[in-house]
Amino acid sequence: MKLSIVGMGRVGSAIAFAATMEPIFSELWLLNRSIEKAEGDAMDLTHASALRNSNMTIQAGSIEDAAGSDVIIFTASVPPTGKDWKRSDLAAGNLALLENWLPALARSSPDAVLIMVSNPVDAMTYAAIQLTGFPPERVIGTGTLVDSIRYRSLLSEELQIHSDDIRAYILGEHGDDQFAAHSVTMTGGEKFLPSETTRRLFRETVNLGYEVFNRKGYTNYGIALATMTIVDSIVYDLKHTMPISVMIDGFLGVEDVCLSLPAVVGRRGVTRILHPPLSDEEATAFHHCAEKVRQTIEALGEF
Repeated sequence: MKLSIVGMGRVGSAIAFAATMEPIFSELWLLNRSIEKAEGDAMDLTHASALRNSNMTIQAGSIEDAAGSDVIIFTASVPPTGKDWKRSDLAAGNLALLENWLPALARSSPDAVLIMVSNPVDAMTYAAIQLTGFPPERVIGTGTLVDSIRYRSLLSEELQIHSDDIRAYILGEHGDDQFAAHSVTMTGGEKFLPSETTRRLFRETVNLGYEVFNRKGYTNYGIALATMTIVDSIVYDLKHTMPISVMIDGFLGVEDVCLSLPAVVGRRGVTRILHPPLSDEEATAFHHCAEKVRQTIEALGEF
């Protein structure tokens, strides 16, 4: 199988490193505006790969080299500017990158599953569907997967229960208007009732991405492994359920916008979108997320 990563900044490089440590592809292609940066990463990762039980080839190349990819991960992004930046501030600049890369990538790899990482990821996932012409089930945004992982990590520390055993979802927008789906949070069959503790941990979760960014200037490890969780489920057809950004299929009357819901991921992408029984407050939050993302999409104009 063939994996291509577009954008070799800190996130793309971290994903490439994770893919090298878990060599489930026969080919890994690194694409970047600066071919020298991609070549340097390819050389460095090839050296690292020598310490793994792997025969995966790692190369820098072009869209033509990436032809026939089974999975494409798109991380290319303009840099944040300003102290109090928001993910939505990146929308116009990143749309221009999508327009430059995605149509040609889609023509050269017409059967690929595309994973969108670039922010604002919900609007960019929607744009990617339009620009590639791929069916929506083959375009997946990382969405609130990393937020849900952060939330479970905080819950795990607070409750002294392993995070793998906690079923807790952050849904809606990967941004400031995301919400915790307390109605479906549970462990061992026992539901978590909303409390001041869970609300406090959720408030911390919303800000964690910015907190990491403010301290080190970027985030990359968490999103890299979250992305590889999606990749594993595709490659091995695991059909894991995870909160990812998908084209909403009429849930709660919402459609024609991408948001995060629990979805089943297999070899051909999203095989099923689940409809959790949300409370009235959570349903209102979901509608609010839809409106916010739709405003971002509309502000971008025609693709």
